[in-house]
Amino acid sequence: MFDLPPLSRRRFLGATSAIGLAGALGAVSTGTASAADGNSVVPINWRSLGSYSGADDAGTRVTAILAGSARYLIGPWYAATYTYYLPDGYIDLRGTDERAVRLPAMAAVAATTALVTGTYDPRTLSAANATIRTRNLIRTLAARHRANNPNAATRWGGGWQSALWAYYTALAGWLFWDRLDATERDHVVAMLVWEADRLTTGNDVHLIGTSGDQLYMTRRDGTVVTPGDSKAEEDNWSAAALSLAATMMPGHPGAIRWTRRNVELLLAAAARPADLTGSEIINGVRLSTWLRGTNIADDGTLENHARLHPLYMVAFDQSLYQGFVFGLANRAAPRAALHNIKQTYAALVDKEFPLPGGGTSPIYRPGSAEIYYPEGNDWGTHFPFYFGNFDLLVSLTGQDRGITPRAAEWERLHNTDQLSLMSRFTDGRTYGPNGENTYYGREHRIGAMAGQMYLTLFLARNSTGNRLLWR
Repeated sequence: MFDLPPLSRRRFLGATSAIGLAGALGAVSTGTASAADGNSVVPINWRSLGSYSGADDAGTRVTAILAGSARYLIGPWYAATYTYYLPDGYIDLRGTDERAVRLPAMAAVAATTALVTGTYDPRTLSAANATIRTRNLIRTLAARHRANNPNAATRWGGGWQSALWAYYTALAGWLFWDRLDATERDHVVAMLVWEADRLTTGNDVHLIGTSGDQLYMTRRDGTVVTPGDSKAEEDNWSAAALSLAATMMPGHPGAIRWTRRNVELLLAAAARPADLTGSEIINGVRLSTWLRGTNIADDGTLENHARLHPLYMVAFDQSLYQGFVFGLANRAAPRAALHNIKQTYAALVDKEFPLPGGGTSPIYRPGSAEIYYPEGNDWGTHFPFYFGNFDLLVSLTGQDRGITPRAAEWERLHNTDQLSLMSRFTDGRTYGPNGENTYYGREHRIGAMAGQMYLTLFLARNSTGNRLLWR
């Protein structure tokens, strides 16, 4: 029986069939599909990508994190959050803000990744029912975007963070492409195209248009535009939407613009003072003449929330995820995604910071999963997977060369600590008291990172060879 809320069985529209977990990677359709506005999405050709067992040490840890997180999000969290269908057949998002949109979009990334790669754990919810729930998240989020929804009271999009929400939703949709009907596919495309086109209106100073949100914390002349608030994270999450649009729809008329703007935002995100006077050209962009400012210091550190903030240093994970996004399409990601990652990672591992009682310590405490926050952490106390995720990305992309200890050693420490947090619960969640992580989407953030990390591992340690390529 399909898993439907008791009050709404009669309102369910378009149930999908169960996913066969045996040979899941080879079971996905490789045919093309018609997209909105006459554009075509190129589905993921899983057969051409080989396979990944996940049996290596890092893979075993990430698989366990993804399986647990996806089981929690599409199981207990979904059941408690979405209890009925609206008259139009969609679930009730109960708002248009970050809590209402970003959280289910992140949950969808975790669930789709687990389901299509065969890592889903069905012990408390069958794969068939998890598929229905996951499809509900994708189709509802896409349908409620302003590109598809004229109702101002229920639509989202066009906001400061909405490019990231569209990225998560569209990524989940791409992974689940053969499980979506024609209307749902059109909605996913219209949503992503709308957000990507909006981002191409910016210039070398502003994220969008010629005013408003800027690309840099500090201007070229030294003026601090947003004290204590680097624009690195906004730039690289916006770049994520552009990269996905260009990869899913390489034949779209906007693909050239999306590709160029993606590179620009990646470079702006990691821009440091040394880039303003150097001679480096990356993906056709001369840094010294195009950049109008900086977001990180020459030593790789950055500020956010009015402090030097390690959690925002590892937010460059969003840049490194571009390796798997392009890899799923058998394409090389732009070299711009790797820019200055090594400097930031060295600042986590090797740079010494003053201790309150005297002496110094690096952010990564030697031989320990403990993190030192030189100016405090306003988000809570426990974030091992935020760092373990970044460690593994750095290791897989070779951005730890010359840094000691190497990133793989830190990944083991941090992700083992993450599994210890998860072992306290039976439903797959990570966190207990809110003080451990005060973000209301803390479980969803774990799921989204785990999904994207697993896909990166899949491309890097594939049976056909390493598919993480950079041009």
